[in-house]
Amino acid sequence: MALRVGIQTPILVQTTRGHAGWEEAAGTDELRRLVQAADRLGYHHLTCSEHVMVPGSEVGRRGSVYWDPLATLAWIAALTERIRLATNVVVLGYHHPVALAKRYGTLDRLSGGRLVLGVGVGSMEEEFSLLGAPFEDRGPRADDAIRALRSCWARPEVSYSGPFHRFGPFTVEPHGVQEHLPIWVGGYTRRSLARAVELADGWTPFALRLPAVKELLAAFDLPAGFEVVLGPPRPLDPVGDPEGARQLLAEMEEAGATAVHAGFVHHSVEHFLEQLEALAPLAAG
Repeated sequence: MALRVGIQTPILVQTTRGHAGWEEAAGTDELRRLVQAADRLGYHHLTCSEHVMVPGSEVGRRGSVYWDPLATLAWIAALTERIRLATNVVVLGYHHPVALAKRYGTLDRLSGGRLVLGVGVGSMEEEFSLLGAPFEDRGPRADDAIRALRSCWARPEVSYSGPFHRFGPFTVEPHGVQEHLPIWVGGYTRRSLARAVELADGWTPFALRLPAVKELLAAFDLPAGFEVVLGPPRPLDPVGDPEGARQLLAEMEEAGATAVHAGFVHHSVEHFLEQLEALAPLAAG
């Protein structure tokens, strides 16, 4: 299977060291140009993350700009035709599974079945507290939430009984159009990979070096079709260093990646568009 290349969408998430200065003043005009170019060039997916807020004590480490994934991806869905829309990630503890099925099922319908639901357990206790969500047992709650979401995806009549979620029978319309929703689990621990193998369709780790990813993957018998979606350990520069970009993609694939969230060196919206154009044939070849 050829390595599929998506993009870490700029503007939407601006971490302290992970964004360029031009993004701070950018808005929907620049975003429209970027996502439509990625769609036209055949990129597999684009990403949008989730934080409702960032505590002041964390802004220096995490940054403060996080566009809402549901609203943003619905807007992008109307501007694009083929590219898949990936949350990277939605924090399961912040949402009831039926609410996820309804809201993201609607997005799946609006986009013609292009949703990839990236999910995570979450780690920011202050955000859990703000939303009134339990923090200490968030891991087993997340496992139950994935099972509950699976039980009510792409069907109008829903019900479920698990250790943390019990509901139904209810009617939920509209619902997702993909019969099987692709779910990618985020995280950097062995437990996150075990959760992905047991309950989901892929793993999208962060803050792990490629040797650590390869070592973790070797400890599991991965199901057929299981996705390993990696972000690059350093930004790609296919305009300035095409051979280096090609080599880095090869290193990620050798570590076990089936898909990547491409991040670029970029100094303006025009430079980002140049990088998109330059990487497309390298990724395809």
